[in-house]
Amino acid sequence: MGGTSVMAAPGEEIQQAVLDHLQRLAISVGAPVRATIHDDREGCVVPLEVSADGSSRVTGEAVRVAAPVKPSAADAVAAGPSGTAAGMPRQKPVTVPRPTSAPPCSPALSQEQPAAVDAVAPKGVQDAPSVTRPQPGPAGTSQAPTGQFGPAPVMPAAQALAPVVAVPEPDLASMAPTTAAPTPPRGFDAVAEEVLGDGPVTETAEGAELLAGPMTRINEAVRSGRIEAAAELADRTVAEAATALGAGHAEVLHLRELSAYIAYLGGDPVRACRQSLDLARLRRQARDAEAAYGNVQSAATAWRAVRDPEEGLRLGHDLIELWTDLTAEPGPAADDPRPLESARARMVRLTDRAARAARP
Repeated sequence: MGGTSVMAAPGEEIQQAVLDHLQRLAISVGAPVRATIHDDREGCVVPLEVSADGSSRVTGEAVRVAAPVKPSAADAVAAGPSGTAAGMPRQKPVTVPRPTSAPPCSPALSQEQPAAVDAVAPKGVQDAPSVTRPQPGPAGTSQAPTGQFGPAPVMPAAQALAPVVAVPEPDLASMAPTTAAPTPPRGFDAVAEEVLGDGPVTETAEGAELLAGPMTRINEAVRSGRIEAAAELADRTVAEAATALGAGHAEVLHLRELSAYIAYLGGDPVRACRQSLDLARLRRQARDAEAAYGNVQSAATAWRAVRDPEEGLRLGHDLIELWTDLTAEPGPAADDPRPLESARARMVRLTDRAARAARP
């Protein structure tokens, strides 16, 4: 990130590696982030916006980036030991752009090459790739053309590898007014809003008296990027609160949600997923469908960041089993079945990856 290449783990799609990285950044700042993705294999630059809930969209046209011309065999033979042609003065290397007739760029990233993220900024800041023009050589020397070539020609959809699909914005003026309340933030999104808020959020009066100070220090550590220190503070605070208030107290459960979120930010998605699943079971037993579904969504976010296919299958089985039970009961999980279908589709992909990894 910020000029450093993002590499996919063995068997992992590079698209998922980049999107997961950007989603974690969006969660940490509490706002969508924009990134300019350089796809080295396809030779293009794609502007993306990724939100804290994992959704992403293309924010502009994919731009073809010309690759430098490799020296020909004749040039190599004519060059002397110092890399200059016989009888010619030494020149600075000249980068010559190559025209291409390849298909237009796609926002889909290569499976094998690293994706270089050129810049990341909060929503509202427009990124634009810079263009480096070749420098002319000394007078009297031959040079290849250095003119700029136009964008790659638009090809039929059937020939494009992964065309960018532009989704039209809905015509709000023609839509009938609705009285439905906006969906409240759930899962790690809700925890992130609390962390980035003006002060600590507690559930009860006794919790405010006991936990306001420790939670303020935890939130400050997260906002300043001291994730390890925040994790230690959160674990210690959970233990102290459980001793003082009881393991099943609302304040303790609330603190455990914060602890799971910090584990996710700290790169431990397995722990974050397990903690969120445990909380979802407790919330369901208490017949709090809204809170249980929020914990399930947190578990799903952490589960998507698990790289090992075998571990992903184990956690995914527990997640989908609990999620399915929630959809059979009244509540928000039953009203929104699409994320569950997406999780089931990922289980199929994980099964294929695990099978490939087990082959000799």
